[in-house]
Parts: sequence; C-alpha cells; structure tokens
Amino acid sequence: MARKISFDAPDTVASDFGEESHPTSLQRTRPLLGIERAIRQPSAVGAISQSLGGLSEKVKRAEQIEQKLIEGQVIVELAPELIDHSIVPDRMEATEAQNAEFRELIRQHGQNVPILVRPHPSNSERYQVAFGHRRLRAARELGIKVRAVVRALTDEELVVAQGQENSGRTDLTFIERARFAARLEDRKFSREIIMSALNVDKAALSRLISTATRIPPAVIEAIGPAPAFGRVRWQELTDLLEEDGNRARALSLVAETGFAALDTDARFERLVRSLRSKPQRARAEPWVSDDGTHAARVSRSGRRLTLMFDDRVAPRFGDFVQEKLRALYAQYKAANPSG
Repeated sequence: MARKISFDAPDTVASDFGEESHPTSLQRTRPLLGIERAIRQPSAVGAISQSLGGLSEKVKRAEQIEQKLIEGQVIVELAPELIDHSIVPDRMEATEAQNAEFRELIRQHGQNVPILVRPHPSNSERYQVAFGHRRLRAARELGIKVRAVVRALTDEELVVAQGQENSGRTDLTFIERARFAARLEDRKFSREIIMSALNVDKAALSRLISTATRIPPAVIEAIGPAPAFGRVRWQELTDLLEEDGNRARALSLVAETGFAALDTDARFERLVRSLRSKPQRARAEPWVSDDGTHAARVSRSGRRLTLMFDDRVAPRFGDFVQEKLRALYAQYKAANPSG
C-alpha cells in the first residue's frame, strides 16, 4: 500500500510579530518550486496518486529544501554587517538608479519578505545569504536590521534554494542564469544539483553553460544583464564571436569610451550590430618624397596607423626611420606633453 506523502507545515508557526498563528492550507506556498499561488492540503487520494505517479528527483529535492524552510520557521532580525554574500553570485550589479528605487521601496513599506541565510560555515559569528541579496543591500544602506530566516544548509541546499527562489520569481535574466549555471559547474556541483537550482532540464542547462563559457567573461560583464534579450539573441552573439577576429573586436569594442555609459540593453545591441558589420580592410596610400620617390606606404584602420617600407624603392630607409624613432618620440612628447 502506498505511503501518504505529507508536506504539511507545523501546527503553529511564529508570525512576524512573535505571536503564534495556525496557518490554513490556503496560506501555504511553495516558493522554491516557483509556485506563488496557494497550495491546498493534499487529500489521502491525492497523496496516494502522487506517490504512485512518482516525483522527479528535481522536484523531490526542491520540496525537501522547502520543507526545511517551513519547519519551525522563525523570523529574526540580524545586523546586515554580519551577513556575507552567497558562495556563488547569481545576479549582476544593478544600476544605482535601480538600487535607489528598491531602497526607497524598503524605506517606505518595510521588508515584507524575509531573506534566507545560513550560519557561516567557517565563522560561527557570521551568516551567509542564500537569497535576498537586494533586500540585504537595501537594509545595509538604510542602516536598519534585515528580517531573515536562519537555516543550517549544506552548499548544495544553499544553491538549490538560491536558484529555485530566483527561478520562481523569474528574477534573473537569461545571461545571469547562464553565468550562474557555469559558476556552479566551476565549483564542481553536479549537473543534477544545477538543474534543480535553475529548474531546467538537461538540454536547457547545456545551452546555458555553453553560452556562458563561449562568450568571454569580460564581454558578459561589460554588457550586463540585458533583460530585453533571451536565449535566441545571446546565441546570435555567441555565433558572431566564433567568426574570425570577432572575439578580439568584441573585447576592443566593449573597452571603447562611451560604451559603459549606455544602458545594458543598448550595450548588447551596439556590440551585436558592430560585429555584424564587416570591418573595412585598411587601404594603404603611398607616401611620396619631394623628389617623387614612393618611399613608403601608410595605412590607417581605426586607431592603428601602419607604415610600410619597400627596400626595393628606398633601400634601408625603413631601418633609418627605426633608428630615429626614439628621438622622434622624444620630440613628440615635448610637443604633446599630455598626449
């Protein structure tokens, strides 16, 4: 006979104000499974059917973590300076305007949803956040305590809780999810754990990790989260970077003055548009001396100027110029001290 599977919360839990309340079945949610609507208490028939049908390992793992969050849930107030970041960052830095807007929201309405932390594994006097980084930052900047649930979590449980909470709120952009997946793999977490954390199947996870590893980290950081663009557009950028010379071009483009001043979506568009257009091959123009000798050729491409000397036309002229370069550079610096 099938055994009844119950995910019921305890009979009493502490409310935000320290009083005991008796939650009904309509009050419970499953944030780690990405379900925001209320969950009805399972009947005996429903539980047996669920048991017979079987749950995927991914859902089982998320429910195990969620149950640990439900049991004995007590919300405490902690000093933000006692809480460190997660072991694997998942989101990119928001703009100052976004941070200010979120901070003002917390200031006016308070922190309605607690963050999740664990005791720091190497410092008994500190904590480590699983999710709620923005709320933690806002509390730190406002100089107030942060409301938190403290749970003893393993590394695996922490990243699953972190990923599931973000997946449930669809809070991370495609590239943030891709980078998070790649970082988890770098930390030697199993593919099963990463799939549970991001709530994706094996094929989707492979695409995420492939995108994050094929694009240079400096390019991803320079572009930022780019919330307007999903997998298809990031795959387009990945393919463009595979073309000859485009990786070097991309690194040069994102380092240009003014690129960082654009918003994150505009940065993505500019880079893709620039990589689509083929760079014009530099055309060499002859340099003619007063006596009519074509002693050299000059070509300019972007910020690069190239001099080419033909020993058949002016033997050893190139060597002569090379010997004079130090003196010429000194003259240049004297005439352009700030150049």
